[in-house]
Amino acid sequence: VQLVESGGGLVQPGGSLTLSCAASGFTLDYYAIGWFRQAPGKEREGVSCISIPDGSPYFANSVKGRFTISRDKAKNTVYLQMNSLKLEDTGVYYCTSDLSCSAWYRGPTTFASWGQGSQVTVSS
Repeated sequence: VQLVESGGGLVQPGGSLTLSCAASGFTLDYYAIGWFRQAPGKEREGVSCISIPDGSPYFANSVKGRFTISRDKAKNTVYLQMNSLKLEDTGVYYCTSDLSCSAWYRGPTTFASWGQGSQVTVSS
């Protein structure tokens, strides 16, 4: 059972990136996938979550209107489309899975294991 994040990189303010969270060893069909990020010297924070069965999305206030989240059941992958990126979006982005987005709302301490993450750097 593994989740692998990819798609990070260096982008200028106002730019866009799409992160991927690919699952292996299990199917996402009955789970929720949540994204967290951690900036240097700051605590890990929730960014977005999607319930795979019905596609219901949830977003932190800081990214509402700029980020979208989607899932591709056939590819067993979730995407985080990040637009209008700001300097404060810089950080390592991680995806996690649980039975519902309720776990994502409870915060990062809910999750015992994390992948390697994907670095997003917004800089001019």
